[in-house]
Amino acid sequence: MLEVMTTAIAHRLSRNVRYIIWLISDTAKGLASALFGFAIALIALFVTNDPAQAGIISAVGMTIRTITTVFGGVLADRHSRIVMMIVGSAAGVVLAGAFTALALMDALTFVTLLVIDVALAARAGLFDVAGESALKEIVPDDAMGRAQAANQGRDAVLQIAGGPLGGVLLAAGAWLIGAAMAVSHLIAMVTAWMLRRSAPGDDGPHGAETLEAASTGLENPDELASEVGLAAAAVAIGRPNALREIAEGFRWLISRPDLRGVLFVATIVNLGFSTAMTTVIYALQQAGHSTITIGLLATGAGVAMLIGALIAPLLVSRVRASVVIIGGLGVATLGVFGTIPAQEPLALIAVLAVTVFFIPAVNAALMGYFMVATPTELLGRANSASAVLGMGAMPFAPLIAGLGLAVIGRESTLVTASALCAISVLLAVANRGLRALPVEAGWSAHARQFE
Repeated sequence: MLEVMTTAIAHRLSRNVRYIIWLISDTAKGLASALFGFAIALIALFVTNDPAQAGIISAVGMTIRTITTVFGGVLADRHSRIVMMIVGSAAGVVLAGAFTALALMDALTFVTLLVIDVALAARAGLFDVAGESALKEIVPDDAMGRAQAANQGRDAVLQIAGGPLGGVLLAAGAWLIGAAMAVSHLIAMVTAWMLRRSAPGDDGPHGAETLEAASTGLENPDELASEVGLAAAAVAIGRPNALREIAEGFRWLISRPDLRGVLFVATIVNLGFSTAMTTVIYALQQAGHSTITIGLLATGAGVAMLIGALIAPLLVSRVRASVVIIGGLGVATLGVFGTIPAQEPLALIAVLAVTVFFIPAVNAALMGYFMVATPTELLGRANSASAVLGMGAMPFAPLIAGLGLAVIGRESTLVTASALCAISVLLAVANRGLRALPVEAGWSAHARQFE
């Protein structure tokens, strides 16, 4: 009885200290990304006064992130994921400091913005996969759905705060965006270090081997850990092996009928939704609206997502994941269509609120099941493969938005984005693997069918 009670308490997220520390670290890193993601397009528009050039900067950054994410997955499976979190946050501090210095020197141009965006995108691609994958060592499978729902609530809070905060900071000076990013990455680095210190054993993908060595009575398990580390370093040097490891992640993911169909749906809906949002932001800026007003759009969407995140645990635990995903995508598609007639900020806030309301539940179902279904030793590469396949078309979104506004206008560009979202819903309905996903309690059993 005592063992059962202890297990139940350990699975309560509010008492999982390591999860709370992880959440603080991930939230600080997320705030830095949210601030830069909000500011970069607007700064580029102010500097160049050309939506097409602003779109090029965003597109190149997304492309670099997609490419580096593939190698980030390999690194996450070779090395301690929490150590990777620390190193990645330290790199973020340095890059944010460089951006702050450029802004203070009034040296922000198309070229310097492009370089900074590429560097930050590479940092995210190489290191952020490790942070996402570390969650599997911190939260048990039967709490993963609730953890993902909590993460969605966190993202909504960042959405609420990030837009107005970014607008206020940007109105006072671009250098403040960089300073806030540096502080956020510093907090992420310190809390990741605390997470490392609190680890009961090796948190990396080879942690089980070290624990097994201890349990079987080896006199110095650190020798095994050292050998494993040296082996990982040797693998890291050889490019053919790295490519083989990358291929393993893609091959495993595509071989899973319960996962592969969702990826193609996600690719199209991400492209459509991102194109619509970028078009709306660019159009408002070109119409003369202030950065604070544009930031309020993110606030309205964030409030809707926060409310949606509060009901997400109920939905994923009581409704089939297939219904949550298809229904949520359908509502989001209707919302994207609604941005076509909506011209003023207040109308757009209302439309965006409807658009994103069920997104937290959709993401909790998708990401929760994915984390449960993926083996720990493959999670980094599977995460990166999923990101590449699910977001591979994303670099085209700012290009479509920027060039679309310049060539065919706001309404026609939004019609294109809406059509892409509608196609994704039709593909989701037609996908047998997606339609079979059960409620949260059945995720583990459902995933075991495909092992």
